[in-house]
Amino acid sequence: MTLSYWEKQTYFNNIDLLVIGSGIVGLNAAISYKTKFPKAKVLVAERGILPNGASTKNAGFCCFGSVSELADDLTHIEEDVVFQTVSLRLKGLKKLRNILGDTTIDYKQLGGFEVFDSKKEFEACADVISSFNKKMKDVIGLKNVYEIDKTKIVKSGFSGFKYCIKNKYEGQINTGQMMQALLSIAYKKGIIILNNMEVDKITDHKTNVEISFKNNLSIKSKKVIIATNGFAKQLLPTLDVKPARAQVLVTEPIKNLKVEGAFHYQEGYYYFRNIDNRILFGGGRNLDLKGEETTEMLLTKTIQNKLEEILKEKILPKQKFKIDQRWSGIMGVGSEKKPIIKHTSKNVVCAVRMGGMGVAIGSLVGQMAVDELIGRS
Repeated sequence: MTLSYWEKQTYFNNIDLLVIGSGIVGLNAAISYKTKFPKAKVLVAERGILPNGASTKNAGFCCFGSVSELADDLTHIEEDVVFQTVSLRLKGLKKLRNILGDTTIDYKQLGGFEVFDSKKEFEACADVISSFNKKMKDVIGLKNVYEIDKTKIVKSGFSGFKYCIKNKYEGQINTGQMMQALLSIAYKKGIIILNNMEVDKITDHKTNVEISFKNNLSIKSKKVIIATNGFAKQLLPTLDVKPARAQVLVTEPIKNLKVEGAFHYQEGYYYFRNIDNRILFGGGRNLDLKGEETTEMLLTKTIQNKLEEILKEKILPKQKFKIDQRWSGIMGVGSEKKPIIKHTSKNVVCAVRMGGMGVAIGSLVGQMAVDELIGRS
């Protein structure tokens, strides 16, 4: 790639911070740095036409942990780490709402609902509601987060789901509007955002960092933040983070749709909600965890057929519907769900592994990445 004098001077000369990834974490990192250092030159490099991971491909859930998911986490992660991560998610949601405003992102606190078709699984979760509520109050100050809901399933018109646990503090947003608003703030602050810029290699020379792109362009920056989440292993192969593909579908509009709120099923491996009188339904990677450990944004018949089956039999029984759209996004997961925010070299910090909770925690992680970066100059 050959650049003109003007292009070099305008875009690629004297860069103070280069952020790799223009999703919720990357943009918040760029905005946070530019806020702290208004005269700094900040460049965001994005591999796709749009944020290429999950920031505009998710379900827009403002969730911070269903009972079954947290119970499963506690089987292999220390209790303090599990609830500290929940606290980070809630702080992240508060930060996101404060930055952008509820109207801008179409935030609605309609509650989160975990539905069950297994009595055994429901009873196991019901048994820990009291202890989880106490822990939530002690750690994050919220009272009576979880409660059994005996009417939601009937009101929603579901079939096959028999039990329900409500989280009254969960909400939902429009992630497209969220990203547009973040981009608007970034542009107003003078942050440069370039798309179709896929990084091939990062070399920290101690005095600066050299970033080589797959279009044969090579530039230098004083500091770098890697905010590529599920794609992180391509640049940092030793990190405890791997891609997790999430497949999603959305129906055409449905008359008199009664579904309201954000729903979780089977430890959060399935999730659905009402968007514009349509059902958005995603998940199913538990059907093939190894196969869905990929950065390829494709769809599989196995998972798409299962989504349609559950949609037809449990969520929209006796209702006619048509699928309007299907897509997939890439999350970042690992042996635990706490984000990885650390120096990988003198001038490079990574902020990855959102654990499927990027909407909740991403804004805070972006800020924390900047704090990590400037705390060790």
